[in-house]
Amino acid sequence: TCSCALTLCKSDVLICPLRPVERFRDLRPEEVSDLFRTTQLVGNVVEQHFGGTSLTIAVQDGPEAGQTVKHVHVHILPRKAGDFSRNDNIYDELQRHDKEEEEEESPSKWRTEEEMAAEAASLKKYFL
Repeated sequence: TCSCALTLCKSDVLICPLRPVERFRDLRPEEVSDLFRTTQLVGNVVEQHFGGTSLTIAVQDGPEAGQTVKHVHVHILPRKAGDFSRNDNIYDELQRHDKEEEEEESPSKWRTEEEMAAEAASLKKYFL
């Protein structure tokens, strides 16, 4: 009941429930369970594939929390020592990314089918 896509910096993965809901509280219990089981599975892969040593897992639930896209989604970002000068700058980057995503609704700014297929192929080996 979840989908994922590469987003920020080619190493951030976005996990979304298939049923679109605006807020975390709107998820059914089985969707919450599936969302976080998927987040755990994909997080392990992302950290390994991109050579991370830690993960930032973030849910911005509501506009005051920085949510700019009106659907529940979990960001998984592989982290390394020193990747941000101040560790919490990652949250500024997430907010900036979500705003850019809203501005990039034009199909001309979407990744091509070939680019998405290549990304999926590079990660598929981990899920077999």
